[in-house]
Amino acid sequence: MSHVTKLLLAALAGVLTAAPPALAQTTLTMSSWVSPQHHITAVVLQGWANEVEKVTNGRVKFQMLPKHPSAPPGTFDAVREGLVDLSYVTASYTPARHIVPMLAELPGAGETSLINSVAYSRIYWKHLHKVGEYRGVKLLGVFTHGPGQMFTKRPVRSIADVQGLKIRTGGGVAEAVAKALGASAFVKPAPESYELLKSGVADGVFFPMESIISFKLETVLEQATLFPGGMYSSSFGFFMNEDKWNRLPKQDQEAIEKISGEWIARHAGRSWDEADRKGLEALQKSGVKIVHADATMVAEVRKRSAPIVDDWIKQAGAKGIDAAKILAEFQDELKKVAAGQ
Repeated sequence: MSHVTKLLLAALAGVLTAAPPALAQTTLTMSSWVSPQHHITAVVLQGWANEVEKVTNGRVKFQMLPKHPSAPPGTFDAVREGLVDLSYVTASYTPARHIVPMLAELPGAGETSLINSVAYSRIYWKHLHKVGEYRGVKLLGVFTHGPGQMFTKRPVRSIADVQGLKIRTGGGVAEAVAKALGASAFVKPAPESYELLKSGVADGVFFPMESIISFKLETVLEQATLFPGGMYSSSFGFFMNEDKWNRLPKQDQEAIEKISGEWIARHAGRSWDEADRKGLEALQKSGVKIVHADATMVAEVRKRSAPIVDDWIKQAGAKGIDAAKILAEFQDELKKVAAGQ
């Protein structure tokens, strides 16, 4: 063995013994039940995954599956059973299982997704997580979409015009509000909305502003009826397979926890508000008539929606929490977040 070779081998041995044991690199899967272009897929999910890669120095990566492994309402089970490691779903799709998250869907929520998401996140982790409705997955964050509004294929001037209209909703509080207003409400996943409207199965939809553009509905609608703060919202859980989470090194879990909770609520809320802003711009250009509900209609919607709030208090109360007190605290938190606290 030449002198040079010996030196090289010695140097190499030195490097190998000096290097700390490398933490394993993990590639996990994620998927989304809306299109790859939708901001939830491209910004919320992918944006968070990019952030995870950064905070773990590339040790934890997520790869987007080309196709979501279940129907949208089956997302919670798909993640729990390990068909995909990371996803999100609105609680409205599984109302029997997720009762406490409906708090953030009730009428009278925040003026923006950011306000609603941050206030809901704070109250959720403080009071509602212990109820255990996301047991079976590692819940990372909760958020809501922007104010939910009414979009129809015909003019709506008053509650009388809503009677009997076939309205597609995502379920949960949106469905209850539509029924309380006298509409014939039914539940279908968001991506089916274009076909439902075009074929006449639906006369209208309940959605946040961004969805009109995300699902290309401006060509099949005539009117948007806007209510201050919306008539409802949709509450989302963002979660990971528990076994995969438990297998991550503690150091990586701690790094990921720092960009979970309220971080996710802010990240998703900002993204949704931006998408809603673009949605409104596109709607203004599209020729869909934008009508702001008058005071009489707003008051009538509030009055008809009041029993929905009472019903939530009763159902959530049955889970062993002081639901009326928590709702009041959520409404205070909405004001604080709106004031920049």
